[in-house]
Amino acid sequence: MTKDKKGGKRLTKKQLAEQLTSFFQALPNETYSFKEIFRALKLKTHPAKMLAIDVMEEMAWDDFLAKVGDSAYTLNTKGQVQEGTFIRKANGKNTFQPDDGGTPVFVSERNSMAALNGDHVKVQYMARRQNHIKEAMVIEILQRKKDTFVGKLRVEKDIAFLVTQENLFIHDILIPKKKLRGGTTGDRALVKITQWPDANHKNLMGEVVDVLGAAGDNDVEMNTILAQYGLPYKYPKRVEDAAEKISAEITEQDFKEREDFRDVWTCTIDPKDAKDFDDALSIRRLEKEGLWEVGVHIADVSHYVKEGDIIDREAQQRATSVYLVDRTIPMLPERLCNFICSLRPNEEKLAFSCIFNLDDDANVKAYRIVHTVIKSNRRYAYEEAQQLLEDNGVVDGTGEPAPKPGKDGYKGEYAEEIITLDRLAKLLRARRFKGGSVKFDSEELHFDVDNTGKPLRCYFKRSKDANKLIEEFMLLANKTVAESIGKTVKGKKAKTLPYRVHDNPDPQKFENLREFSAKFGYKLKSSSTKGATARALNKLMDEVQGTREEKVIQTIALRSMMKAKYTTHNIGHFGLAFDYYTHFTSPIRRYPDTMVHRLITRYQNGGRSANKEHYEELCEHCSDMELVAQNAERDSIKYKMVEFMGEHIGECYDAHISGIQSFGIYAEIDENHCEGMIPMRDLDDDYYDFDEKNYCLVGRRRHHVYQLGDPIRIKVAKANLERKQLDFTLDDGRPVKTPQQPVKEQPKDKKRKERRRRK
Repeated sequence: MTKDKKGGKRLTKKQLAEQLTSFFQALPNETYSFKEIFRALKLKTHPAKMLAIDVMEEMAWDDFLAKVGDSAYTLNTKGQVQEGTFIRKANGKNTFQPDDGGTPVFVSERNSMAALNGDHVKVQYMARRQNHIKEAMVIEILQRKKDTFVGKLRVEKDIAFLVTQENLFIHDILIPKKKLRGGTTGDRALVKITQWPDANHKNLMGEVVDVLGAAGDNDVEMNTILAQYGLPYKYPKRVEDAAEKISAEITEQDFKEREDFRDVWTCTIDPKDAKDFDDALSIRRLEKEGLWEVGVHIADVSHYVKEGDIIDREAQQRATSVYLVDRTIPMLPERLCNFICSLRPNEEKLAFSCIFNLDDDANVKAYRIVHTVIKSNRRYAYEEAQQLLEDNGVVDGTGEPAPKPGKDGYKGEYAEEIITLDRLAKLLRARRFKGGSVKFDSEELHFDVDNTGKPLRCYFKRSKDANKLIEEFMLLANKTVAESIGKTVKGKKAKTLPYRVHDNPDPQKFENLREFSAKFGYKLKSSSTKGATARALNKLMDEVQGTREEKVIQTIALRSMMKAKYTTHNIGHFGLAFDYYTHFTSPIRRYPDTMVHRLITRYQNGGRSANKEHYEELCEHCSDMELVAQNAERDSIKYKMVEFMGEHIGECYDAHISGIQSFGIYAEIDENHCEGMIPMRDLDDDYYDFDEKNYCLVGRRRHHVYQLGDPIRIKVAKANLERKQLDFTLDDGRPVKTPQQPVKEQPKDKKRKERRRRK
């Protein structure tokens, strides 16, 4: 046996395996990093450490160990049978995701028991074959994700079928003709499964629940999108009837129990086509204190919708309003969301309000959270408020308030009030960014549609100063409400409240962003503190602004962010740099806000802390429904995008690469922001390798590079409404630039680089 450099005997592979086995079995519930393992086993030389890593990889392959991240292991204490979620893939590479969040495991189609995407299943791990990946076999379907599906009917002589766009990977759903409900070939229909495949039946059997109408009709297609996601596309009559019985009268008792703000100047600022006005702002000067009193008034939905009643149950199930391109599917019945609760101008309304006393520098000197009665003086569309600001010298996007007025004062109705609110909002916003709030200016894809839903124009809408004015006061109210419950004296436990939380960026994705931005010469400092990380991100966003690579770096930065969610376990909000944050300001369209209103009222009346487990379940449901609604909204945008570009087949446009996958390139048209795909098969000038880390395709022979953000010229080839898919081809056959061509260094640059290297 040879000796290592330090004179000790080198361990054999067998000896090291025995030591590792004893080490992990001694503490079966612990996870150890490589560094901790090397220290515990006294492995000091590089060969010994590399051998240990090889042995642990083999142990993980044999399921004795479980890998945690890229550089840590723990003893695998799981059995051969586990429960989790079945994930069906279009390419047939189905996987099983364990409930405990472990590594996904491959499930072949023959071992899937016809499980569908999202089904909760029980699997058994199969004995691993030599040089094969780990596999699982579905042995029981515990709960179906859903039992209704949407598709197009095909009616034949003896039987009918539902042809779905979803990837069921099994036969079409068979429907007995007597269960068609009058549906005919080409109709979109919602079908409920009556018989699942089993040992005796290989086919799915179903019955039509609802015939949505003829494919291609705008209303039918929008309702189809909603039905595909299990979202309601019509309001239950019994719930609407219950809403009709609610009285809009404000009683003497209401006035006694509330602060009266009817004589304080108040306004709403919303999109021009809005009907449900959730929030209003009031402002007046407190002469004695030399302060501004700003009221953030929110529709008091919980006064009208009582916990557990028929309207509340429906709202809880929906959890959110859904905004498709050409319509809103409200969480509450129309009588409540557009009339009784909506803070309409010149009408007395009940509100739940955050009242702030602010000095001229927008510092909060005092606040109170109170029930109020208000009367809005004016309803502004965002465009009107923006025009008023600009008419008085505000330059949008600069962050600067209006200059001081001339001798005749500011121009426009209630101009002084709006301009003062804008000035205070800009001070709040600047302070928020200084405190570490991440600076991503939002922009939304917007369609102008005619009265049949046909898209006439497609463009991005950016948030202007009027939007930011409202946003800033809503953020202040949400933060203040969360702090009023969550911030407690040391040793005292906070009462239950649903928070809106946002975790730190994914470390691996953040590192990818750092490495990628470095290719363009930007330095992104990684840091262990939230504030420093956010400031580094903001610095990067400022540096890339207006550059060619701005969009690509911003896209990758957004991908590194975690998703915000609702929970009773507060961890703060990274994106906003708030330690406490909740949703209080939109109870007409979000159920969590209604929950918060009820709990604040309960605690103000001396009530005990609510059941945390119950509210955590509601939070999880609301987070899930928010994602479902976002997916439906995204599908409606895709549909309108394809419908719009269907009129432009064969036309060529300047575009840029917006996404890269192993199967092709996504390109976004610069003129109208419509996105389509150039399939890999159309890149026939070379064989391309997908470099996932650098977000590019690299040609093997000619070394052409297609990189995220590159400008290209495309031709619209196909517009498939059925699949909501746009296909492009390259107009000139190659990208405008090949970024991997190195820029020739000047002699001075070489000398400078050499000096830095020596230092």
